[in-house]
Amino acid sequence: MFKKTNNRKIKKKAVRRFCYFCVNNWKDVNYQDTAILQKFVSSFLKIAPRRRSGLCAMHQRKVSNAIKRAREMSLMPYLPR
Repeated sequence: MFKKTNNRKIKKKAVRRFCYFCVNNWKDVNYQDTAILQKFVSSFLKIAPRRRSGLCAMHQRKVSNAIKRAREMSLMPYLPR
């Protein structure tokens, strides 16, 4: 992650985020809990990638499936409006 300015490379420090579900010791992600699922959706209602959400791989998969199920059950919208 380099940023080039005046022919010099400046290194950016990456901020380490910890998985929300691992820190709170939750095993499963419930698709009916839309308040928590809203944290992992962008303003355009796209599912946030791992580098932005800070989730581990297992919980990222569970959250993405839960968001898709909540959309299918009309608990979360597909489009911002």
